[in-house]
Amino acid sequence: MIALGIVVSAGVSSASAQIYVHVRPIHAVVIRTEAPSPRHVWINEDWRERNGSYEYNGGRWEAPPHPGYRYSAGRWNHGPHGDTWRQGHWHR
Repeated sequence: MIALGIVVSAGVSSASAQIYVHVRPIHAVVIRTEAPSPRHVWINEDWRERNGSYEYNGGRWEAPPHPGYRYSAGRWNHGPHGDTWRQGHWHR
């Protein structure tokens, strides 16, 4: 039981680990194509955590999930341990 508790707690703590970088990654040059519809929003810089690092996930058109929603772009936050990416999101 104790061993199981240690394994589970180790998994939870690693799942919530923050990725810090000291040199921000450079995103790919992406050519913006024509919007699929007037509703679509261009998402330029966007990063996803994958295998302990950031992977570029921008350069795409996305439609709002519901009418009236707006997209707040993601951004880099600077902290004492380095920079972290704050994911963009849709909101009313």
